Amino acid sequence: MKDHESALQKAVVAALKADAAVSALIGGRVFDRPPEGAACPYLALGRCESRPLAADGGGVEQRLTLTGVSRFLGAEEAKAMAAAVRACLHEAVLEADGVRTATLRAIFSDVFGASDGRRTYAVVRLRAVTEEVASG
Repeated sequence: MKDHESALQKAVVAALKADAAVSALIGGRVFDRPPEGAACPYLALGRCESRPLAADGGGVEQRLTLTGVSRFLGAEEAKAMAAAVRACLHEAVLEADGVRTATLRAIFSDVFGASDGRRTYAVVRLRAVTEEVASG
């Protein structure tokens, strides 16, 4: 069985970095783990939950959380990041490393300010069902 979790992450990062609207907002700053002192705004991949499905193609259901971080005063930039991520990924067909999305949906988003008032977060949760691509 292929590594569905890493393949989905690779495909999501590539799609986000290639999307003009997302790039206009974050300049390609999509991280698995943001480096110390990363310039804002940026997107960070977070929690990934997965479970195998009894389906043809070695299906795996995954829930992947993306978090946008903004230092813009107010929620405007964070809301724009959430909207751009949804527009880029909702119902997209992505493929990497022999795995593709059978379904991909943005199922949740939340925009909220940090308690110190210095950052605003945009959380987008994705639900994907991935399957192995037949080779040959």
